[in-house]
Amino acid sequence: MTITFDAQQELAPSIEATLDNVRFPQYGRFLEEYVPGQVFVHPRGYTFSQAQIDTFSRTFMQCNPLYLDIEYAKSHGFAGRPASPQMVFNVILSLGVQNDSEKVIANLGYYDAKFLAPVYAGDTIRAMTMVTDRKERGADKPGIASIRTLGVNQNDVVVLQYERKLMVAYRGERLPTTPLPEGESPTFPWQENASVALPDGLAAALRHVPSSVTGWNTYAEDFSAGDVIVHNNGRTITEEHFNLTYQVGNTHPLHYDQVFSQSLSGKMSGNPIVYGGLVFAWLEGLASRDITENTVWELGFTEGYHTQPAIAGDTVAAISHILKIEDAPGDLADVASVITIQFIGVKNITAAAALEKHGTDLFIKENSKKALGKEKITDKIFEIERQLVIKKRHA
Repeated sequence: MTITFDAQQELAPSIEATLDNVRFPQYGRFLEEYVPGQVFVHPRGYTFSQAQIDTFSRTFMQCNPLYLDIEYAKSHGFAGRPASPQMVFNVILSLGVQNDSEKVIANLGYYDAKFLAPVYAGDTIRAMTMVTDRKERGADKPGIASIRTLGVNQNDVVVLQYERKLMVAYRGERLPTTPLPEGESPTFPWQENASVALPDGLAAALRHVPSSVTGWNTYAEDFSAGDVIVHNNGRTITEEHFNLTYQVGNTHPLHYDQVFSQSLSGKMSGNPIVYGGLVFAWLEGLASRDITENTVWELGFTEGYHTQPAIAGDTVAAISHILKIEDAPGDLADVASVITIQFIGVKNITAAAALEKHGTDLFIKENSKKALGKEKITDKIFEIERQLVIKKRHA
């Protein structure tokens, strides 16, 4: 339709400003605003483009050709190049920040993350979160909110689900945040016994796909339980992290607002903190040529923590500890293995130097150190367990 609007006239000089109706919109949630059973449908969706998929994989040093080489991806039965799991995770977590974590003091951990379906160029992902628990410790102490988050595509297929625990302060006398809309709570399709939607022809394809574009030492048979793999290169993070935070849609001011950051107290005060999902993605990329070149699916991860923050100028490095290897289920049993990996990130020290300095203490969870009478490792920045489906060599 065609509509003609009146020409715009300048009005401000003729209208007196008053302070009678000033508003201060607030986002995120304070502790008492997390009510178990609530479902937040997060604003905005995110349409993945092929350029974004390619740029993310290259920016974070991904070496798995599944995310870089369209012919390789198609030869494995995928409809095109899927977005890397790290990109999917970063986007879905970021979509939820405005509602569920823009006011948190700390993200205490990721739990039970499962990647359930590929995300391709043209897919639009939206996110929603359910509050599952709230633990209070008194009005003068922050409490803990437990949440579940889903990423759902335009066909209502869940592509990722995970849990988080958040340290959150009470609101007290501060301004309330944006209320939930009134009405019936939306359906929250969390899958307790989740199945992964892999390409139908994957098992057959793995018997015939070319091997020339992947490393010779990253098939399932090249790993044994107990292996410790020290990834050689580090990555210095620059102020690029500001733009990358915008790219995935994260709205927490801690990651890009220096005035906000300097208003804080403690170790978070000062320069903006690098969004943790980006740190995870860089660490994973640093490990990818040693671990994931022949991965055909990332099943997910659990019990993950950012044990120290990172800022621009920090250099991060990674170490992998192989925990378990077993045949993949179903039709994939003969052609792929499920490998569970303890994944460790360090900062401002090489991975080799960190291993020499701290030894096996690197692999003890930081939250367990106090009970064991051990000091936490300040060089350590991240720990998580991952599960990968990695193809076997051709029979």
